[in-house]
Amino acid sequence: MLVRMATLDGKPASADDLLALALTNVGHFTSMRVSEDGTIRGLTLHMERLVRDCKTVWNADLSINRVRSYVRQTVEGQQSPCVVRVTIFDSKVDMGHPADAHDPHILVSVRKGGALPSKPLHAKSMVYERDLPKVKHTGLFGALHTRGLAQEAGFGDALFVGRDGLVSEGGTWNVAFVDQEDTVVWPQAPVLPGVTMALLQQHAEHRVATVTLDQAKGMAAAFATNTSIGVRPLAAIDDSEFLLEGRVRNFV
Repeated sequence: MLVRMATLDGKPASADDLLALALTNVGHFTSMRVSEDGTIRGLTLHMERLVRDCKTVWNADLSINRVRSYVRQTVEGQQSPCVVRVTIFDSKVDMGHPADAHDPHILVSVRKGGALPSKPLHAKSMVYERDLPKVKHTGLFGALHTRGLAQEAGFGDALFVGRDGLVSEGGTWNVAFVDQEDTVVWPQAPVLPGVTMALLQQHAEHRVATVTLDQAKGMAAAFATNTSIGVRPLAAIDDSEFLLEGRVRNFV
């Protein structure tokens, strides 16, 4: 049985420990899927993200060895597959003086991993741009609110389109397209540099280019990527369906 738990710097986290994070929502994180054999795909890329974002958000260095130790400790005894999230935040952060916070701590939490592969996703295009998109930060209100609006309209999730009319990413996932020549096209836009996206770019022929919404709907296929879902085909964007799901399977 999977026991849901969270540790802060290797010790069980209390409600008081998490109060600053809950009240200010200032921090950054990465989520990693632990497979049935106990391995984490793209572990090095996840660690590099945490170090890079820690420098951006807190102007502080982060010990990868400490992170890995706390992850091993928290995941031990958990049923796999599971998703482990590492959140970096400063418990002393203050809304009035956020610049004074420069002592980040390591919160590790675990939840059950969903079944793979995921069902094809029906996405609704919506105008939205994330704050500081290069950082995987905890400021998820806008993205989740937009996702909720899409779901209320009968869709599975939101596909973000910038005010410039260019497709960027999804609610909590990167998006890629397969053009008529069977090349993967990643949107050139302010997006989170995803780990699954980086892994795919190492193995599949691809290009990065600006993609308008009309161009996106005219592609042969499309898919969403993140650590928790892996690669998930898009069934449609708005009322434009993708009929060639098999093309997505060629790239996973």
